[in-house]
Amino acid sequence: CHAAPSGRAPLHCGATIFLTDSSIQPADLARELEARGFESLWLPEHSHIPVDRRSPWPGGPELPKMYYDVYEPFVSLAAAAAVTTRLRVATGICLVVQRDPIQTAKDVATLDRVSNGRFLFGVGAGWNAEEMANHGTRDFARRFSLLRERVEAMKAIWTRSQAEYHGLHVDFAPLYAWPKPVQKPHLPIHVGGGFPGGARRAARYGDGWMPIHGRDDIAGSLPAFRELVAKEGRDPAALEVSVFGMLPDADALARYRDAGVTRAVFGLPPSRRSELLPLLDRCAELARRIG
Repeated sequence: CHAAPSGRAPLHCGATIFLTDSSIQPADLARELEARGFESLWLPEHSHIPVDRRSPWPGGPELPKMYYDVYEPFVSLAAAAAVTTRLRVATGICLVVQRDPIQTAKDVATLDRVSNGRFLFGVGAGWNAEEMANHGTRDFARRFSLLRERVEAMKAIWTRSQAEYHGLHVDFAPLYAWPKPVQKPHLPIHVGGGFPGGARRAARYGDGWMPIHGRDDIAGSLPAFRELVAKEGRDPAALEVSVFGMLPDADALARYRDAGVTRAVFGLPPSRRSELLPLLDRCAELARRIG
């Protein structure tokens, strides 16, 4: 989105999509988004789906095929960054509880450098207990404390020449790790999840909150979210709010804009280029009109 009414911050507009081998490809999509004035591209993550999965998908009774087929996000975002100059590239979300924090800190910092500081780090704990267990995260109930510690450990690596971290789940002695991110003091961390849990985690250690459109009364929860941020001794105005999975709905966009939401992220289907471009045009026109 572009200009906002006088005195109001603009509503940025992004897009999120499950890229697969049968969808539009990352570089092609990135070019089309930037040409239409989109601010950001957010890519999700699933390393695999276990055959014996018992965890229910929060979105419905049947897990869509795109979850099985989705591309790795960091490689895809690097391809997107290479063919654009303004588009911000982002994970939405990176499943930090399934990743080694030292290696992920390097992956994130490298992407921030090759994109010249255009990376936004969306993080979350996820819902698929069997997927996590295959990565060694077997205590599903404690995944949120693991998420916090791994984020804190990565912040230490990004901001210190000799980084160390000592927690319940993450523990390492002083180490050297480069590169460091372009963005200082570290790149922005956006925490996914609903209200109140996701909001509380974002208020504690995030630079932004990422709720999903349609699952909560997001606009109605914003005053309470800002109170949570203030209770942490932080400035509520400094934390962004990005609403995920937006539909091309003018009324909803206007409501979020008026409530002070920072960013509306349109959910795109994993379609081929010819099928996707008309939807991009529609969303871009709506964004220009409402933003």
